[in-house]
Amino acid sequence: MIDTARRKIFQMAGAGFAGGLVPIFARQSATQPGNGPAGHGVFDVRTFGATADGKTLDTAAINRAIESASNSGGGTVRFPAGNYLSYSIHLKSNVTLSLETGTTIIGADSPAQGSSASSGAYDLAEPNQPWEPYQDYGHNHWHNSLMCGIGLENVAIIGPGLIWGRGLSHGRRRDPGPIAEQPGVGNKAIALKNCRNVLLRDFGILHGGHFGILATGVDNLTIDNLIIDTIRDGMDIDCCRNVRVSNCAVNSPWDDGICLKSSYALGEARSTDMVNITNCFVSGSFEEGALLNATFKKFAPDFRVPRTGRIKFGTESNGGFRNITISNCAFDGCDGLALESVDGALLEDVTVTNITMRDIVHDPLFLRLGRRMRGPEGRPIGTFQRVIISNIVCHNSASKGSSLILGIPEKNIQDLRIHDVYIEHQGGGTREMAGTQPAEQDIEYPDPGRFGTTPSHGFYIRHVKNIDMSNIEICPAKQELRPAFVLSDVEGADFFRIKAPDVSDVPMFVLDKVTDFSVARSRPVSDTEIKQADHKTI
Repeated sequence: MIDTARRKIFQMAGAGFAGGLVPIFARQSATQPGNGPAGHGVFDVRTFGATADGKTLDTAAINRAIESASNSGGGTVRFPAGNYLSYSIHLKSNVTLSLETGTTIIGADSPAQGSSASSGAYDLAEPNQPWEPYQDYGHNHWHNSLMCGIGLENVAIIGPGLIWGRGLSHGRRRDPGPIAEQPGVGNKAIALKNCRNVLLRDFGILHGGHFGILATGVDNLTIDNLIIDTIRDGMDIDCCRNVRVSNCAVNSPWDDGICLKSSYALGEARSTDMVNITNCFVSGSFEEGALLNATFKKFAPDFRVPRTGRIKFGTESNGGFRNITISNCAFDGCDGLALESVDGALLEDVTVTNITMRDIVHDPLFLRLGRRMRGPEGRPIGTFQRVIISNIVCHNSASKGSSLILGIPEKNIQDLRIHDVYIEHQGGGTREMAGTQPAEQDIEYPDPGRFGTTPSHGFYIRHVKNIDMSNIEICPAKQELRPAFVLSDVEGADFFRIKAPDVSDVPMFVLDKVTDFSVARSRPVSDTEIKQADHKTI
């Protein structure tokens, strides 16, 4: 069924996207290249032999134009309206690719997908030993991409054209097409490594492979006004510093939308620092292509898709996440927000504010400190501290699992503030569900769905020190027979102005091994202070 759906999308894309139907952006790029041939800082790919007919490979012509611009000290490589079929495009320092209105760069089919070996292939994936075991395959290689740049500076790709990774692989072994490991197969639309001063603005990505954008060790990175409609991650920002992601929309039902990581792919535990994500939309609810063409067509009810599509920190988390803000973002038909440190990362000094969520398929908030420790031996468990989450509204969240805040017995999440949150979920939890005890799963892959049913319908909080929650309302659509909050092994918990339904014989709070707890100005419970509770209900 997935193949059939994709064929329909690509038929539409062949008639529409590749024919010049591209996203309409609110603003044009700052750079307006001229119309002349090569020279004067503007290098027209047609001057270098590109046909733009969507059938003839233009790889060599595109790379000649980029090389000529680079050899001239830099410039703008212009792609006039047309359909440019290509394998690997080699980005260069001081060169801007300008994708004009009506331009589509099409990732050619890999040899195993129907092209003959003599017609070309994507660049081979470079080795990354001995670091490869510490992160997924796609994070270890950059060359096997539609566009690749390594060790560059002052690079830009600007729209309003489209990048269509038609021939790119999922990068999964269950992919019905070729797996990414096969020579000649590409699995990323744009891959950047060890670059600085990079601008990606005002274009669209359709079917981006394993990653629409993979940025590893890229400093001073701006990603602005993109629409990404794809089969796995929309963008992965890995081991990067000073990053601005703004005004972007990502539909990625099969994987994450905007994902921060800090892998070991560079051979060191390098953190992702100074990141601002603002005014973005993430979704897992639309068919591939339905965001770009603005039909917003949702999957049929019986079509099985994970609908992941979220903003997430992790799972690769060796270095850390520090000094990060997320603001003014909307989630639709996808997983909720996930902050994770499971491989020794320092997750600290993070604020999240002004977030709206609708039709969330798992827990609205998932905060996880674990000890999977996929990395070199001997690294200590990471930290998760100094995080503020505020102004969150969530409508029609699934109810099997509540929001999760989970440290581990050896290490607490600490110094957490959550305030001004309204969560409306489907409800219907039973007394049997209230008796469940989620497993620690501290060495497993961190995902909220793995914890199954939770004993609470609002928040399940375990192995946490110093948490403050205020102005929180939990509103189930159907009657809930689970408590709103369950706390286990928590030290220092202050609750102020909390609201949850008053149901006979159902406590609002369950406290197990909790010290220094207080609740005030909350309904339906009275103001209470408890120094120590091995097991108590309120």
